[in-house]
Amino acid sequence: MRLDKAAALAGLTRSEAKKAVAAGRVCVDGAPLRDPAAQVAPESVTVDGRPVAAPQPVYLMVNKPAGVVTATEDRHLPCVSDLLPEALRRRDPGPVGRLDRDVTGLVLMTTDGQLAHRLISPRWKAEKTYEAHCEGRLTPRDAEAFAAGLVLSDFTTKPAKLEIVEAGDDASLARVTLTEGKFHQVKRMFAAVGHPLTQLKRVRIGCVTLDETLEPGQYRMLTQGETDGLLKLCGLL
Repeated sequence: MRLDKAAALAGLTRSEAKKAVAAGRVCVDGAPLRDPAAQVAPESVTVDGRPVAAPQPVYLMVNKPAGVVTATEDRHLPCVSDLLPEALRRRDPGPVGRLDRDVTGLVLMTTDGQLAHRLISPRWKAEKTYEAHCEGRLTPRDAEAFAAGLVLSDFTTKPAKLEIVEAGDDASLARVTLTEGKFHQVKRMFAAVGHPLTQLKRVRIGCVTLDETLEPGQYRMLTQGETDGLLKLCGLL
């Protein structure tokens, strides 16, 4: 962890932590260290002689609205991190994977880098489920195409499950589940079968389903059961 972030765990704002580091008030193993970017173990850090408690990992879900980017900072656009209170932003949780700016729904955020890496790695096969509104009438042949894997311009998708919820001549609603998440993949898959998407919402990652009580822009911490389920899925528990 960066030294200034570790110092902030003592209850300081990020700017206060940087000033404390510059003033020599922050020590690592008893010696002042003035490089705010230095990587340190939080348990070795003291601020004004007081130890900084090692933080517990943060695990939370956000119901991302359209127009918000899945990032911790952006010069021009609102980020998912902006939806969190200052106390949580100070812990610097990062989003697990990405959703396009116009895609809504479940975003997991955590300070547990190992879990985040495994959740987005195809090796661990963490399923992601989306609710997809598309143009035209979906048919069983479309579901078969998803299950077989679709040949796109640069890769062939792994088999995915397409469940048709409603089908009409002008529009359809489906739930699609896959274990990978390449750039614009879901949009490209629907376009490949002739049904361009009009709306896309992620509703599940692994064992965690988007809390229906969360309004767009709201968040909540994961329950212990949800956290343990993700850790087990990724071989970390």
